[in-house]
Amino acid sequence: MISLRSLFIACFALSAATGASAQGPAAAPLPTGPLTLAQAVELGRLRGVQAALARSAEHLAEARIGQRRADLLPSIEGGFSYVRQTLNLDEFGLTGFSGVTDPFNVFRAQVRVSQSLVDPAAWARLRAARDSAVAAGLDVQTAGALSGAAAGVAWLTVFSAEETVRAREADSAVASDLLDQARRSLDAGVSAAIDVTRSRVNFGSVRSQLSLARNARDRAQIDLSRALAVPTSQMIAIAADSTLEPLPLADHADSAVAWALAHRPELAAERQRLAVLTRARRAIRAEYLPSLSAGGLLQTSGTQIDGLSRTWQVQVGVSVPILDGFRRRYRSQEQGFRIEGQEIRLHDLAFRIEGEARAAVLDLASAREQIAIALERERLATEELRQAGDRFSAGVAGSLETSNAQLSLTAARDALIQARVAYGIARVGAQRALGLIGSRE
Repeated sequence: MISLRSLFIACFALSAATGASAQGPAAAPLPTGPLTLAQAVELGRLRGVQAALARSAEHLAEARIGQRRADLLPSIEGGFSYVRQTLNLDEFGLTGFSGVTDPFNVFRAQVRVSQSLVDPAAWARLRAARDSAVAAGLDVQTAGALSGAAAGVAWLTVFSAEETVRAREADSAVASDLLDQARRSLDAGVSAAIDVTRSRVNFGSVRSQLSLARNARDRAQIDLSRALAVPTSQMIAIAADSTLEPLPLADHADSAVAWALAHRPELAAERQRLAVLTRARRAIRAEYLPSLSAGGLLQTSGTQIDGLSRTWQVQVGVSVPILDGFRRRYRSQEQGFRIEGQEIRLHDLAFRIEGEARAAVLDLASAREQIAIALERERLATEELRQAGDRFSAGVAGSLETSNAQLSLTAARDALIQARVAYGIARVGAQRALGLIGSRE
């Protein structure tokens, strides 16, 4: 009884420790300062809902390893029973004994132990479960990369919205100055009343755009909070200009492809699933091999508690498969077809990753070029507005020219914002395409 109690306590402690280790780590805290794009991607990888679900699936796969390992570990069963019964002695065919006995008690306590000694199929299934757990871990990296990329896009949306608000505030200041200038020119008699009207219409239009931009910024903040799994009431400050941080990527397409094929976790996961299917097929074929097991039974029984007698039994057995209606043969064929399908998916994924890596390099180069063009366009539009303002002050041009110049500057500022956001999206996409999100290399 003491040994059984110790065994139960040990099993309970082992299960408690296993349950504690299966729990995931606490969610990563938000930084105290403004959030950069790189930090948003990393926090999205760690805090994203899809990544958390993938970690849960990984824990399930690890639990299945324990289930498969249990097929190779000892099995111990204990029991106690009390029976009040009668027996018909005639059914035993014993000479000199007949009739039904008086009621009597039977007390029985037993411990049964069994252990698999040689089971090739069980070993193969255990290895397949371990490969499945490795694949599940790679799925966690894949889901984390997707969640990180989604958080990066959400950050860029907030960045774009805030930059648009700043641009519209600057436009409002310019429109207000032009309106004051038009009023002064009207009072001085050097311009017509229509110039004031045009300036007021332009000022109202810019104020309307400013209101829309602020609403878009607030909505983008909600999306960012959801991507980072924080309360939507919590405002997240972002760091300006972090979209232009350097990215350690090879500009050569072939190098990018080689890196992506070596570091994309979903490709490694599909390779691991191919290994799982292969091991599962080996496990089916191993069922043709004999298996060896041992077992024992220790029992005490009797009609009185104080008069129990001990009996025991030890056995070693060999199980040899002979015929199962060719079920194993067709199961092996079915597994072979699954392996063929998995190989097709693996090759297709490799081709897709190669295309994504090459496209990422092209998008980064194009985004850098667009930023340079947008900066030059903004510089020229600013100069155009300054010259138009000087001509309007000198009375040689009307408000239509200044309004057109301001519209050109507004469009140039928007183009620069979109170019910087496009570079940020290309940067996040390149990190995702090359398997850099969450990579420690």
